[in-house]
Amino acid sequence: MSFKVIKPVMIAMLAWCCIPGRAQTMYTLQQALQTAKSNNPILKREQYNVSISQADITTAQLRPNPILNNQSLQLVQPSRFSENSSWYNGANRQVWWQVTKPFQLPVQRQNKINFAEQNVRLTQKQYADTERHLFQTVAQKWLDVWTARKQLDLLGTAKSNIDSLANINRLRLKNQVITTTDLSRTELLANQYDIQLKTARQNYQNEIINLKFLMGTADSVQVDTADQFAFAFPSQMDAIVQEALQSRTDIQAIKSTMDVADANIKLQKSNALPTPELGLIFNPQNKVNYMGVYGTIEIPVFSRNQGEIRKSEIVKQQAEQDLRATETQIQTEILTAYKSYQTQKQNVQNFNQLLTQSQTILNSVKYSYLRGGTTIIDFLEAQRSWLDTQQQYYDLLQQYRQSYIDLLNASGMINQIAQ
Repeated sequence: MSFKVIKPVMIAMLAWCCIPGRAQTMYTLQQALQTAKSNNPILKREQYNVSISQADITTAQLRPNPILNNQSLQLVQPSRFSENSSWYNGANRQVWWQVTKPFQLPVQRQNKINFAEQNVRLTQKQYADTERHLFQTVAQKWLDVWTARKQLDLLGTAKSNIDSLANINRLRLKNQVITTTDLSRTELLANQYDIQLKTARQNYQNEIINLKFLMGTADSVQVDTADQFAFAFPSQMDAIVQEALQSRTDIQAIKSTMDVADANIKLQKSNALPTPELGLIFNPQNKVNYMGVYGTIEIPVFSRNQGEIRKSEIVKQQAEQDLRATETQIQTEILTAYKSYQTQKQNVQNFNQLLTQSQTILNSVKYSYLRGGTTIIDFLEAQRSWLDTQQQYYDLLQQYRQSYIDLLNASGMINQIAQ
């Protein structure tokens, strides 16, 4: 091959090698939550609600516009026209020009601004509560990916073990150490594991896609299966409850709703006050100019905004009831989540001994089988028992991690670790 041919090939290979690959990023639970906080498309949509509510402050600060009024009267009977005058003569016309301005009372304007500001704070608290619910969904999906990955790894280990045994048995059958039945049983289990492995692999890929959407990333991701969930809870449940009653986002949103209700009560009461309208009048009548002043004010005899005032008071009572109900609900959620967390944590610790025993039994039976000391049935039973024990362990570990996430959400601390 000539140098002219080799040179472009080498350049193409060098360029290909220099192209940066899209490496998979390993995410702990905390990193997954932090990524979702920054990139989740649903949160990005909800952020606009805060900007929308902030625009209401600008609206509340605006003052009423002046009002220009014109009234023109034209004499339509020619027989009544002034002598030697035509239709367009000013002697046959009366014109009314009026400029007025509604004067909003200072207390009304201030209450409108305060009401809008309180609504902004409420929207911010509601956004934080939306974050909490999303973080729970992300954490749940992260755990689903973790579970799918562990199941995939476990089946991969079992498949590798049985494939190794199948290769050994083929040699043993060739040497007439075992029967065809032993090899068939081994290959049957290997085929079963292969089918389960394909299903587990597809399930894992599906869960990864769902997690990527919630995190708002297009890059390839993996969960850190070694994540130990280092966030520590207070040792006493009462401390968790007190912290949740102060800082959980739904509690803060309800308290902000009560502040909005207070501001609305003041606003509706101030709206019961009449708004005066004052101005000037210029009134040319038949070529005679007149000037005057204009003033009007509503007389609050029948309507004094009673309905809106009453409604605003009921809304506050509703928010107070919501606060009491939510506080009770939080205490219940934390109680159940904390007890489940403690129970599952203890179960995982107690199960470690069973893992060691199942592995020891499998190794012993395999050793005995390969030396002709036991049957293939005993080995396959030990293999299934080992796999069942491993799956039970990871089921317990999943339940433990699920209880951890539930307690994070119930206590409101899930927002803290996403910061």
